[in-house]
Amino acid sequence: MKKNLGPVNGLYPSLTTIVGTVVNGKPNFLAIAHVGIFNHGTPQYLSFGINKAHYSNQGIIEHKEFSVNIPSEALVVETDYVGLVSGKNTDKSAVFELHYGSLAHAPLIVACPVVMECRLHSTLDFTSHDVFVGEIVATHVAPEVLTAEGKIDFTLVKPLLFDMQGVRYLALGPEVGKCWNVGKTMKKAGGRP
Repeated sequence: MKKNLGPVNGLYPSLTTIVGTVVNGKPNFLAIAHVGIFNHGTPQYLSFGINKAHYSNQGIIEHKEFSVNIPSEALVVETDYVGLVSGKNTDKSAVFELHYGSLAHAPLIVACPVVMECRLHSTLDFTSHDVFVGEIVATHVAPEVLTAEGKIDFTLVKPLLFDMQGVRYLALGPEVGKCWNVGKTMKKAGGRP
């Protein structure tokens, strides 16, 4: 029998991202793992739940632009640091080497193998958190993490996963099967394993 833990979120681990924006004229960064995918169509939208007390919210609301940077395992220290200190008290603009795409207020981190420029679509008020819904304007990817077909290979990205229950970062494990494929034998057997 399973034990009832109450209303505990069991969706962890989740992808760790670094959200970038410009606040008071300077790039600022915040580690965020409360992320969501809204759709797979065009345009594509992502969501980020950020506590209203965070300094980054000001820049997202003011400029209506932000970046989403996916750090690799190699950036665990820097990722944790930008989540530990507030831009209110600490200038985080020099933590990373930066570049920009088409959005002037969406600083992109050079060391992150996958980075996305987003335009703010809407903000949802969830009492203690702002949930920012962003439209992906462009995704920039390091060539060394692309497959021969030009798709992102996350085994090469080596993203950080955030586990709230254990309060730790985890790594991506090995492939266990191909999507929309491994279940075909069960489908042919009429739903029996």
